Amino acid sequence: MGNVTKQASTRFSIVRRSKGQSAVEKASYISRSVLMSEYDGQTYRPKYHEDLVHSEISLPPNAPKKYADRATLWNAVELSEKGQKSQLARMLKASLPNDWSYELAEEVVRDYVQRNFVDKGMCADWAIHDSENDKGQRNLHIHVLLTMRPLTENGEWGAKQKKVYDLDENGEKIPVIDKKTGQQKVDKRNRKQWKCHTADSTDWNSKENAKMWRKDLADTINATNEQLGIAVHWEHRSFKEQGIDREPTIHIGAVANALERKGIQTERGNINREIIKRNMMLEQAKAMLELAKQEVQSIQYTKIRNAVVSVKNEVLEMIAKVAKRKGRLDLPIVSGKHLRKISDRTALQSADNAEKFITTRKIDSFECLAKFTEDREQKYQQLETVHLSKGQKLNRLKELSKMYALYAPIQATYKESQSLKGLAKMRYDKEHKESLSKYPELKERMQSLLQNGEKITPKQWKAEIQSLQSEYDSIGKEQTKTATELAYAEVISYNKKNLERELQNESRQHNKQQIKAKRREEEI
Repeated sequence: MGNVTKQASTRFSIVRRSKGQSAVEKASYISRSVLMSEYDGQTYRPKYHEDLVHSEISLPPNAPKKYADRATLWNAVELSEKGQKSQLARMLKASLPNDWSYELAEEVVRDYVQRNFVDKGMCADWAIHDSENDKGQRNLHIHVLLTMRPLTENGEWGAKQKKVYDLDENGEKIPVIDKKTGQQKVDKRNRKQWKCHTADSTDWNSKENAKMWRKDLADTINATNEQLGIAVHWEHRSFKEQGIDREPTIHIGAVANALERKGIQTERGNINREIIKRNMMLEQAKAMLELAKQEVQSIQYTKIRNAVVSVKNEVLEMIAKVAKRKGRLDLPIVSGKHLRKISDRTALQSADNAEKFITTRKIDSFECLAKFTEDREQKYQQLETVHLSKGQKLNRLKELSKMYALYAPIQATYKESQSLKGLAKMRYDKEHKESLSKYPELKERMQSLLQNGEKITPKQWKAEIQSLQSEYDSIGKEQTKTATELAYAEVISYNKKNLERELQNESRQHNKQQIKAKRREEEI
């Protein structure tokens, strides 16, 4: 469809009483309204309300009309569940295109909720939120809270599970046999007992449903984008399902997300930053590996190989023997130091790739391979040291810039306050009370990041960050290329040892068979 692909963010979860969760509290959160729970007696007051775009309740035909009231609906759900481990509701949170208008988002979400949930008998409480981070980036998204018990025709809550009799090949119920008497068992009321099991009353809990709901939302967004001429394709499948070797980020949560928007780093936010960093390194490694493949293919490999055929090369001979026996090289059972950093390990098993690696680097013996490995290992260590050093400097400058972005406007307010006197100062301080109260803490945090005698120079920091980032990325690419070379060396060295071990075992087995054959001849 479009020339840009976006990974859809769609998350289903269960509201569980065993985790101290409340369906009323979740309804309060997504609708940004104050609700009181009859089950626990608590009144829930959402902390935020400015991001609410729209909220609505959609009901199936057999639902009581009173359930159109949010408090009535979710208190009825809470009171219908008696257990301390009850599952109260299903929640969906999903992103929407930021290019959409609020009216369009409302229309599309209403249709999606109706088709996928309400038409199947669920009551749906849904809302659209639109927030903005400190960089001005929007986050248009939906929350959908769904009931888990089916409603009967008269509008009462039904059972989540039902008893289903097991049937034989003729479709008849299977009796429960008493092992002692050999007769069919009966219960205390003298009723015959039949084999049975419990099953969900609906298919709402099926994992296949979740996949279908995710796909339907992505398909709906893509169809709408196509009509609007928005060249962005939303992909509902996970990286793993797409066969993409990339680590997904974790769900950060509302509380942590609010702190992150204020510039306060959280544990889950730090985890996501590390995941993003690892994914970037992985992409760099893939790019370098692909580049290496292209470079190798462009070399006139046939001429090089023909030139060395007349010269004995024990490394190439070993690779040829392993390839003849197995069709490919073996990977070490325990990944080596550098092998574990390579995502496309199948390329390392190719005998052709291994031969190209040896010939292009003019390695003609295992002694030469060991020397090559030693040199590349030293180079890698040097690159790693420089890369780490520049990364630390880069992170510090980014932290300084981020802190200054928070500190600068507060400092300006403080300076303005200090320049005023009398009633003007009193009025100004009163109007900016919250900002002025933050000044001492932000000043202390800013000073703590500065080194001895260091001045605040945001423009210089920005220039240094750009320069360092370029150097950091360049060193990272060189480091990836060197790691790939070392991984090839690890695989080739392992196959030499493994081939020697296998040949020794085969030789011992052959000698044993000869001895046995000789003994049989002597006995005859």
